[in-house]
Amino acid sequence: MAKKSREPNGAASIYQGADGRWHGRVTVGVRPDGKPDRRHVGRKTKAEVVKAVREIERKRDAASLSKPGERWSLGSWLEHWVYEIAKKYVSENTYDGYEVDVRVHLVPGIGAHRLDRLEPEHLEAFYAKMQRDGSKAGTAHHVHRTVRVALAEAGRRGHVSRNVAEIARAPRLEEEEIEPFTIAEVQSLLLEASKLRNSARWVVALALGLRQGEALALQWEDVDLDAGYLRIRRNRLRPRYRHGCSGESCGRKPGYCPKREQIRREHKSTKSRSGRRTVGLPDPLIKLLRQHKDAQDSERVDAGAAWEAKGYVFASPTGGPLSPNTDYHVWKRLLRDAGVRDGRLHDARHTAGTVLLLLGVPDVIVDAIMGWEPGGAARMRARYMHVTGPMLRSVAEQVGEKLWGSSVAE
Repeated sequence: MAKKSREPNGAASIYQGADGRWHGRVTVGVRPDGKPDRRHVGRKTKAEVVKAVREIERKRDAASLSKPGERWSLGSWLEHWVYEIAKKYVSENTYDGYEVDVRVHLVPGIGAHRLDRLEPEHLEAFYAKMQRDGSKAGTAHHVHRTVRVALAEAGRRGHVSRNVAEIARAPRLEEEEIEPFTIAEVQSLLLEASKLRNSARWVVALALGLRQGEALALQWEDVDLDAGYLRIRRNRLRPRYRHGCSGESCGRKPGYCPKREQIRREHKSTKSRSGRRTVGLPDPLIKLLRQHKDAQDSERVDAGAAWEAKGYVFASPTGGPLSPNTDYHVWKRLLRDAGVRDGRLHDARHTAGTVLLLLGVPDVIVDAIMGWEPGGAARMRARYMHVTGPMLRSVAEQVGEKLWGSSVAE
């Protein structure tokens, strides 16, 4: 066996073993038990070992070398990350999305891979398989974002030297063209909405473009009808329940348990500065909100001791917050009853943005009303404010006057 050359403490050593192979050992830090962390590489030739040792030293000096100890699988890391790390620091809705991606898709689909041996091609093949098995491109794209965040945290903690999800190509999303409701359709919706409880809820959606969570979290302290404005400061969260019966004896899902207990707060503060905004109210909407408040006051008297004094503008008959799921189904029924084509609730927001464009409202005002971040406002305007038939006809008329003049015979 060849003798190892004596190197200073902590320096790398390169030697040829009795097996004829060349070996290298590099000190890269300290292990959890306090002993030196010495990494070993073995190759057929000295040149190969020298190259491998230099690469380990480069990663060590760049603080990008994976930590010693437990060898995570992708699945075990994702479960640790989502339940022990992400849950403590992200919002409830964000956590729900992460948890579903990890539990339903990532762990069963690709979780057996070693975390430090995961390659971009593994992820890309997995996304393709998801879509072959029936998942939409949007679902695969969301899974990609989740694993990218999880691997970024693994890199920050030294468990991987690179984030392969930053390299992998995410599934391509085809942005569907959404046609806003016409003025006639909006009028039909408002007429039908006037027959419902909380009719102002739908006027707020169509006229002001409030997101569902913003509208359902709105409280009377946020509304100044005398000054004519409202403030957006919070978002409604989807409720989550647990069984209130002993041992889940009712045999139902937690949300349908007769004694269910709410385990999630009702709303959260709006996360972005642009999302926290003040919006002016048109005079007809001010009048409608006053009528709505009077109707709610009557409901409070009728409910008596059962009334929940939580201050919601759009509330249940006993003052509690509205469920986003129930709100969605009311919207779908409203479309059917009004004889209007089917559309998402978010399409009401597209409609409000388009109306602002038609009115020629300055971009900076539009951004403030819609609650868009400055950096992405132009992109959002392009997404929400659709070129409509009336706009195209208006431009065509202006071009005709410029080119042929108003005296051209018809």
